Amino acid sequence: MKTTPTITLFKDASKKLGYHPYHLPSANMSQAYTNPDGELINGCMYCAFCEEYGCGFNAKSSPTVTVLATAEKTGHLELRNNANVTRVAHDGTRATGLVYTDTNTGKTYEQPADVVVLAGFVFNNTRLLLLSDIGKPYDPKTGNGIIGKNFTGHFTNISTYIGARGFFKDKKFNTFMGTGALGATIDDFSGDNKDHSNSDYLHGFEVHYSQLGARPIANNHVPKGTPTWGKVFKKNSIYYYNRNLFITPQSGFLPNKNSYMDLDPTYKDALGNPLLRVTCEYQDQDRKRARAGVAVCKQIMQQMGADIVDVDDVPDDTNFNHRFFTDHFFGGAIMGEGPHNSAVNTFSQMWDMENLFVVGGSSFPHNSNYNPTVTIGAFAYRAAEGINKYFSQGGGLVQQAKTNKGDT
Repeated sequence: MKTTPTITLFKDASKKLGYHPYHLPSANMSQAYTNPDGELINGCMYCAFCEEYGCGFNAKSSPTVTVLATAEKTGHLELRNNANVTRVAHDGTRATGLVYTDTNTGKTYEQPADVVVLAGFVFNNTRLLLLSDIGKPYDPKTGNGIIGKNFTGHFTNISTYIGARGFFKDKKFNTFMGTGALGATIDDFSGDNKDHSNSDYLHGFEVHYSQLGARPIANNHVPKGTPTWGKVFKKNSIYYYNRNLFITPQSGFLPNKNSYMDLDPTYKDALGNPLLRVTCEYQDQDRKRARAGVAVCKQIMQQMGADIVDVDDVPDDTNFNHRFFTDHFFGGAIMGEGPHNSAVNTFSQMWDMENLFVVGGSSFPHNSNYNPTVTIGAFAYRAAEGINKYFSQGGGLVQQAKTNKGDT
């Protein structure tokens, strides 16, 4: 049986339905490339199991083989492993350093600094600000406060990782192989690309197919109705391992007043510090948007010729089951025009503490239906620009911005 290119199937089916597919952009190299900093990035070998793993062949232009490698050569970079940062040290107006515990020895240290950058993902960034009493915590009852506000993301059972799975009897696919660039998408339903005149939801979704290297067992998909154990399960698992494809509609999840982060009043970590508590509430429009996306996935999968098409259900209420996961979370220390409505400025610089920069998806006031990596990278470069200006101008960036916006 001849194998069939999966991307070709998706693109051809989408075109026949009147959509406009295009290849997904990626940071994988198609051939060896030496970047302007002199770092060699190898061409991708499509060696399989690319998803969620580092690349031992250095074919991904990730920070470990680009900016970190370049920074290490300067002699000014020191990486301290097993350092659990617990607080931002400050005097109320300026950050003075970081407090961390060595998880091997249990000893606590304070590292002084002229500038502090928090880049510990959405949850750690927000938690450290709350633990350090920097900024005003968000209160969903009153709507006051900023830190922890506008929690959004591409959530498993409402925004992404749902969709339509097709099972094929007469086609086989080499889905065990893959890379970040092996995929395609359509933008016909993204944001304002779609006419919302007759829609019962805001925002939009992109429908995409990607082949990242399906790991065995973790990708052991069988048609609905198959017993979960026994001879039939085993037979279908073997038969459909390389005969199933999945299409997902990744949608934008708009922030709402009841989706936020705060410190848990009960649970603590091993060091006695409160854990971060996440509260998330789906709105009707989130469910309607998700269902519209799943319907398009089903339509495309049927056009691709699948013999069986299983469609994921969208829950009627917020349902965080075992499938709730994502790599894409946003909010908590949002970016904006002034301290009255945000935590950081466009340099990712705290309004309340101008030598503290908070970088990452935590600064997103809301999210799009697209992956956030490129935008977060742009914010990081913008933050570096702000740090340089802070040093060269002797501070004053925050005060200047506050004066311009009337927030003094």
